[in-house]
Amino acid sequence: MIVLITGASSGFGEAAARKFVANGAQVVGTGRRGDRLEALGKELGSAFHPLIFDVGNRKQVEARLGKLPKEVAAVDVLVNNAGGAIGLDPAQSAHLDDWDAMIDSNVKGLVYCTRLLLPGMIERGRGHIVNIGSVAGNWPYPGGNVYGAAKAFVQQFSLNLRSDLLGTPVRVTDIQPGLAGGTEFSQVRFKGDEKRAAAVYEGTQPLTPEDIAETIYWVVNQPAHVNVNRIELMPVCQAFAPLAVKRQG
Repeated sequence: MIVLITGASSGFGEAAARKFVANGAQVVGTGRRGDRLEALGKELGSAFHPLIFDVGNRKQVEARLGKLPKEVAAVDVLVNNAGGAIGLDPAQSAHLDDWDAMIDSNVKGLVYCTRLLLPGMIERGRGHIVNIGSVAGNWPYPGGNVYGAAKAFVQQFSLNLRSDLLGTPVRVTDIQPGLAGGTEFSQVRFKGDEKRAAAVYEGTQPLTPEDIAETIYWVVNQPAHVNVNRIELMPVCQAFAPLAVKRQG
């Protein structure tokens, strides 16, 4: 099995790379931080193939995915993991640069990689697109604005892919994690403010990158006739809040 994982330099992507390599797969891991990918390659050995580029840059994606090494060119599984949230400001004071960055990674990167690898999957008669969404695509919260909208796009794009792929054996799954620790998610969201990032997880037992890697591995290894459309998962410490009501003084 050949698995291409975007955003493999940390978090869910790194854990998924370890999981698949440990179970005999060849893994192409992409990311912008070459040093992190090279270090992971030294750890995992010849089964891991680092590929350095920015998924939000269409020219880079086309250049790198269009020239995959022959031994890993026939990708069986694409894990669209690259993405993340930046900032938690309300829409009226959010930074457009942050919104652009979230759209580039969570939306553009996902559609670029999918469009370039999907025809080969159809031609070979096998394949699986695994998109990493979020509960934020289903349940809004203050400051979630573009990040939540981007993950809602991931869900709807995944469902529409399933419609387009009817009659082919190619599968599509949207995995939607809730509160997850052990990643750089909150550090990125709060732009390096480690104290603020750590406060998000105080007193909780969040999901881990390994939990998500296990979920990815499980959906991919279902029988070929089974398509898991979407999975939403949260830690036990997380649930749903009552609807917000603004009361007049």
